[in-house]
Amino acid sequence: MAKGQEQAAPDAVLTRIGQVAMLHHAGDREEARHRYLALWAEIGERGDPLHRCTLAHYLADTQDDPAEELAWDLRALAAAEELTEDRLADRHEGTPAARALYPSLHLDLAADYDRLGHHEAARVHLRRARTAAEALAPGRYGEDVRASIDRLELRLDGAGPRADGPDRPDGPEGWGRPPRQRP
Repeated sequence: MAKGQEQAAPDAVLTRIGQVAMLHHAGDREEARHRYLALWAEIGERGDPLHRCTLAHYLADTQDDPAEELAWDLRALAAAEELTEDRLADRHEGTPAARALYPSLHLDLAADYDRLGHHEAARVHLRRARTAAEALAPGRYGEDVRASIDRLELRLDGAGPRADGPDRPDGPEGWGRPPRQRP
């Protein structure tokens, strides 16, 4: 390859996660869940932290049980922390991506805890989401995340619709749900 033409090889696992995300966003939640679980079995609990973080983050949205959704969101956060707190984290190419996910990860956890009636834990994660969102680059994704934080804050303060109530919007990004970036 000529000098200056070097290009990072695409990450096949993140590509596969993205393909399943498209399936999920097209409306086939159950099939997406099955494919994500197959990927999880392939990656394993000790796989690449960026892969585990991304996969668990998306897999959480396919869960029917709020407690299961919380469990997957906690796995995603643990993998992100493993990646970013490691002494050699800055050497891992996925570290910036994991840091960029923190606002969304904490927002998901806040929404999970709220649905489960753990309002103080929800507020803790909402504050962490807001703090982490300050580091997001300007642009639509950051604006969307901050708007989702604001909506969830309104809901927690009693001024917005409940996530589990009749006003809950359809789709994976409902009230207080962060937008998803393509892996």
